[in-house]
Amino acid sequence: MTTEGTHSRARRPLTPPGTADVTPRTHTLTTSRATPPAPRTRPAGASSADRQGASRPGGPAHAHSGGRARAALAAAAAAERRGGGGRVGLCVLCGLPAAGKSTLARALRRRLPQDPGWACALLSYDELIPPEAFRPRESGAGLPPAPPRWKRSRREVLQCLERFLRALLGAGPLSAPAAAGQPAWERFLACCRGQGLLASAEGRGGAGRAWRLAATSGPLYLILDDNFYYQSMRYEVYQLARKYSLSFCQLFLESPLECCLQRNRLRSHPLPDQTIYLMARKIEMPDLKKNAWERNSLILKSSDCTAEDNEQIISLLATALENPVKQNEENTEQKEADRAICAASTVHQADQTCRRIISQTMKDAKDKNIDPSEMKSLAEELNKLKAELLEDLRQGNDLKNPVCTQNQYCDPATSVISSFQHEATNVVNKYILK
Repeated sequence: MTTEGTHSRARRPLTPPGTADVTPRTHTLTTSRATPPAPRTRPAGASSADRQGASRPGGPAHAHSGGRARAALAAAAAAERRGGGGRVGLCVLCGLPAAGKSTLARALRRRLPQDPGWACALLSYDELIPPEAFRPRESGAGLPPAPPRWKRSRREVLQCLERFLRALLGAGPLSAPAAAGQPAWERFLACCRGQGLLASAEGRGGAGRAWRLAATSGPLYLILDDNFYYQSMRYEVYQLARKYSLSFCQLFLESPLECCLQRNRLRSHPLPDQTIYLMARKIEMPDLKKNAWERNSLILKSSDCTAEDNEQIISLLATALENPVKQNEENTEQKEADRAICAASTVHQADQTCRRIISQTMKDAKDKNIDPSEMKSLAEELNKLKAELLEDLRQGNDLKNPVCTQNQYCDPATSVISSFQHEATNVVNKYILK
């Protein structure tokens, strides 16, 4: 791989602890991108001075990243010996579509089993979520618009991952979920089989074949390849790591928007440009200062990794492996941050659904031949109602839900949506009956 940049001095690849450092080997994270790179890396939350030092030959990161990586590998190996091996890490790849995440993921999957000798599997959401999950859904007459299926599909992926982890850690059998989640489970098993994580159980064959976990020696890294553009999406994976005391880290690929658009257009099934523009406006980068759970994060400025980038990635993975997330690690500040993330996600969900309800209500009002002069007043009234209900949701105020009975629980977002749907119907009827 040819790269452009300021680093002209070749660096020697990493050597596993206890192995003599010999001539350079071909274990670098080579990628196939032809786009001219801008090879820079920085940890999440790094200052501008830190970034300048990391990008200069002879700067702090350039001079010491190799030593840090070797030290982290040695510490991870020692921790593995103390813990008896079998440790698992979750590595989240995030960034815009066509930023180079899958290219980096494949390079890691080639590299890690060779040096430093860790088992590695790639869980690509493109393979685990079917294309039809992203198609719009129609709702029944008089009902609020149905939530997109891709949200349910994402939840199913995490549920399948948890089932796999429970079996891997000896907390339960590798059993299939209920019939409703069977298609997602079959896709997940197919992905695991293709990467050697599963083997056919003896004595079973044909339809309904049983599978068992394939034997692995040493640590196992599961790389989750998706956009993960909201922090709340990545936090769900962190919660899973915390629940089972696994290692957790993030690699964020920060690629220029125009570069992503150009690469996307060259794909056999490109996304609409508007989708990438929208995601670029909404994407949330790792923020170490705000979120303590994102401390094991690295921001890569290019998908074409230099030798220095390789060593920083391996150092991050080794450090995370040495320091798995503890179940009792939360403190008061972190709990508040967690609640803020959950609240923001709930408000966003309710806001998007209420917007769709307003759009459909205005269309229905137009079909009912409401006077154009009153359409503006109707829109203003509906938007004011939406704002009031969302503010109640932010403040945690109790809402009277006409749909949920006294003995039935409704989550806050569902309660707001149901209340808005009910009151919006009353508002539009007022205009129709004038």
